[in-house]
Amino acid sequence: MIDLQTLLLFFPAALMLALSPGPDNLFVLAESAQHGRPAGIAVTLGLCTGLIGHTLAVAFGLAAIVAASAVAFTALKIAGALYLLYLAWQAWRAGGEIGESQTPELSGGELYRRGIVMNLTNPKVSIFFLAFLPQFADPRHGSMTTQFISLGALFILATMIVFGGLSLVAGGLGERFRRSPSALRVVNRAAALIFTGLAIKLAVTER
Repeated sequence: MIDLQTLLLFFPAALMLALSPGPDNLFVLAESAQHGRPAGIAVTLGLCTGLIGHTLAVAFGLAAIVAASAVAFTALKIAGALYLLYLAWQAWRAGGEIGESQTPELSGGELYRRGIVMNLTNPKVSIFFLAFLPQFADPRHGSMTTQFISLGALFILATMIVFGGLSLVAGGLGERFRRSPSALRVVNRAAALIFTGLAIKLAVTER
């Protein structure tokens, strides 16, 4: 079991890391501004579900395989980059008309899946977890697998708190823009540019 002192060090660090600008929180901001607060929350839940996968990958040794395999790393990042480009194309195509042709309404399930795919196809997250979580685990405190899972759960909680807050703020601001056709076009085009930038960043990422 992880001792209290370690937990008190880990959780603030996880909060600060979630606040640091990165692909996931930019993704939440873009989706919230484009589709609203509920969309941001759905995407956040999807991203956190993806973090469960990365946590288990570290706990059971799969993350080490991704870190060591150039093929697996490249395949994941290319899949992620292509998916982001697809989302960028959708956002750009949405334009700025208010009415039936405006930004298509997406179900909570689809937005949730977007978050999962976005997170799981970023191999850097697995490598980050592989480097970060072991710093707070100690064999003297019991099973390393159990400790990794516990730390991952705390990191997910911190992420939900931060990304949930971002969803509420960005969704509220986006609501004002979505009432105007010209402003809506700006929001959609900005989202498309963010997705494109994230795709390029992921595509050129190296291990």
